[in-house]
Amino acid sequence: MIAAASPMPRASTAPAVLTALLEARTGQQMASYRAWRLDTALGPLLRDRGLDTLDQLVAQLLGGSEPRLGDEIVDALLNGETSFFRDAAVFEQVADALADQPDGRRARVWSAGCSTGQEPLSLAMLLAERGGTAPEIVATDVSERALARARAGRYSQFEIQRGLPVRRMMRWFDAAPDGDWIANAELQRMVVYRRINLAADSSPAGRFDLILCRNVLLYLSPELKLACFERFARALRPGGTLVLGAGETVIGQTRAFAPSARFRGFYTRVA
Repeated sequence: MIAAASPMPRASTAPAVLTALLEARTGQQMASYRAWRLDTALGPLLRDRGLDTLDQLVAQLLGGSEPRLGDEIVDALLNGETSFFRDAAVFEQVADALADQPDGRRARVWSAGCSTGQEPLSLAMLLAERGGTAPEIVATDVSERALARARAGRYSQFEIQRGLPVRRMMRWFDAAPDGDWIANAELQRMVVYRRINLAADSSPAGRFDLILCRNVLLYLSPELKLACFERFARALRPGGTLVLGAGETVIGQTRAFAPSARFRGFYTRVA
């Protein structure tokens, strides 16, 4: 008698549900070759909830009994990689671009996708050290968890050492008893944090002289990326500057910007 063949295991639908949730909430897409990040990023959340698999997590999500679970999943999946003075030459160029404002006007900067705050704080430190009128820096992110950490200005010893020289650490941060470092009040006053979803929300109020949006648009669809470029153009003053990540460009994607004649890798709003 021939034994019946064992049924083929059913393929998990969890990756499709989770990546669809990420895109629906933030506009960010996760390519299939990056699906390994699901297990890595959501591992701590699984452990906290006593779960073994992504399918069990999705079952809880679809059950609808925990409204905050979706936010927790999205926060875990967002790529919050950042550090102080990441690509230091970029910050020097930004400071140069902001040096001369008409009529001594106070410059305004938007750090879009600021994660846990290292980018806007780095810029604030550099500009304060250069002297002159301090700019207004508005920093935004889609993740409430990241923004909570940014507003607290508290960083571990590992985070504080990534890109931050000792001289600046001692000038701008206070040591906490547990070994963390906390941005001092002077530094924290230079940055205002707000939650903004680039895929859905309006820009911060007012016009800006420069927008930093580095390594964020990489994960958006071409349609959303174009919408962001148009939103940035409306948020910038005439002749304002857009700064993207090293692997990003506006060329072939929008007519709202052109490469800067002065700063390599920067883009100027087209009148």
